[in-house]
Amino acid sequence: MSDKKRSIIKTSLLVGFATVIIYVLFTNLSDIKKSGEALSIGDDAPDFQLINLEGETVKLSDYRGQGVLLNFWATYCPPCKKEMPYMQNQYELFKEKGVTILAVNVAEPQPVVEKFVGEYGLTFPVLLDLNQETMDLYDVAAIPVSFLIDENGKVVDRLSASLTESQIADYMEQIMPEYEIDKTFINQ
Repeated sequence: MSDKKRSIIKTSLLVGFATVIIYVLFTNLSDIKKSGEALSIGDDAPDFQLINLEGETVKLSDYRGQGVLLNFWATYCPPCKKEMPYMQNQYELFKEKGVTILAVNVAEPQPVVEKFVGEYGLTFPVLLDLNQETMDLYDVAAIPVSFLIDENGKVVDRLSASLTESQIADYMEQIMPEYEIDKTFINQ
């Protein structure tokens, strides 16, 4: 084979590889953009189905009509540990006002999560995302992350940091259903 033919073959292979690499990069960037767009403020919160610590199936859509603070966390995460007692305190104050907390544990064994929940005295629903599918659905890369979801199932905000107790109270008030706010003013 002549040097010219070898050069043409090498060039063709390089162009082919470059085309494949560009296609893969473009496809991945498009997917990242799409997943980010799926979680824009005002969009419908993606529904999911997970198992709670009692082995029951729970869906986000089961909580339609309530405000939901959706928190992604793990027992090994120091900021998560710090905010859990605050969440418990605020859950006790807001659960009768139409606001709940769904704490999605990411990829830890159930006994580890149960021990943590017992030690911290948590009574809000704790869900197990063993395969991180819900974490991926919500495009969560680092924890803790919380999403505020209103009574209509719309994303109100994404909070990518550990929360103080006063912040949790403010956020839960922000997603309190309208009818609950109206009843609060009427009863005063």
